[in-house]
Amino acid sequence: MKTGRVKLVLIACAGLTIVAGLVSGALLLPRQSATAGDTTSTSNPANDRPTGPSGLPVPRYVSLKTDRVNVRRGPSTAHRVIWVYAKQGLPVEIIAESEHWRRVRDSESEEGWVYHSLLSGRRTGLVSPWRKGESIALRSAPDPAAKTVALIQTGVVGQVVSCTGKWCEFSVGGYSGWLQQELLWGVYPDEKID
Repeated sequence: MKTGRVKLVLIACAGLTIVAGLVSGALLLPRQSATAGDTTSTSNPANDRPTGPSGLPVPRYVSLKTDRVNVRRGPSTAHRVIWVYAKQGLPVEIIAESEHWRRVRDSESEEGWVYHSLLSGRRTGLVSPWRKGESIALRSAPDPAAKTVALIQTGVVGQVVSCTGKWCEFSVGGYSGWLQQELLWGVYPDEKID
């Protein structure tokens, strides 16, 4: 959806509806980013990733710190705003750094530059944005046969608590449980997060 020079992406986020212990979410989600001094305990099989000027690995996932994040064509305020993310916590991937600016990519492969202080090292995940209108089971344990704690609608953003490399502990709307890692955008395959 475009309005003038500002592009807002709405995925689905009206709120969470809880019915008989199941969560069915429709979230209004736009785009996101992270800071130069991010400190998150993660380990990635790709330990040979290069580091940027911040001293942190590039690429890496971060999240948006605020509900309004301007994304620019280049790494300075002299560059025009090409869209605005409107969802705090939305995960983005930092793919390049230039002094205090971070080039980010979102789940739709859109890229642009964000000022580092608008990003957070807090890890979040976007539930299967490539599957429209489905519900994903949040499990009580990292096992496909474990009890369903809640059903989470695709496109929902939540906090990534930890990842084993195959499963991630995920928290959203007051519910915590486990999702298969491959169902989240915002974590790398086989990445371990403590």
